[in-house]
Amino acid sequence: MARKPNKNTKAKIVNAAWKLFYEQGYENTSVEEIVYESGTSRGSFYHYFDGKDDLLNSLSDLFDGRYEELKGSLTPDMTCFQKLMYLNRELFSMMENGTPVELIARLYSSQMTTKGSRSLLDHSRVYYKLIRKIISEGQNSGEIRSDISLNEIVKAYALCERAIISDWCLCGGEYSLAGYSEKLLPVLFDGFLVKK
Repeated sequence: MARKPNKNTKAKIVNAAWKLFYEQGYENTSVEEIVYESGTSRGSFYHYFDGKDDLLNSLSDLFDGRYEELKGSLTPDMTCFQKLMYLNRELFSMMENGTPVELIARLYSSQMTTKGSRSLLDHSRVYYKLIRKIISEGQNSGEIRSDISLNEIVKAYALCERAIISDWCLCGGEYSLAGYSEKLLPVLFDGFLVKK
């Protein structure tokens, strides 16, 4: 009887892959090196991933892990918009300082050409659930307009973040992602806020 892969096997593969991607670059990392670094087998690798490119989708999982960590830092005294800006600044800082721009660019380009799942549009991700919850709270408290549907505002917000990241990638990371977003996102989101 064949052994089922251990539930930690996928995490080992993902962690090993990203460690190698950071250290030696995506192009210079082979599946064999990932298998060796993770202490798993080639069969286990292909049980979870179709190939090295398929690992790019796991970058969204790493970002969602960061959102999970950040949730505990959100306090009731913050406005909903302050919560959104805090999450944006923290994640964009992590991307800018800890993730090579080439990997983010590869993720984005792969999402445009894939026939499979698009992790950046997966509404079951922690990212979408958290953004949806914050915007819903803002609508209920009267901070965010309720004459526009929750789904439309969530879609527009995510689109703005993706556009900022895409431009940063196109420019080769030559400017501060978090700094630029901190200036631009309030302007883009202003139309959704209730004017007092």
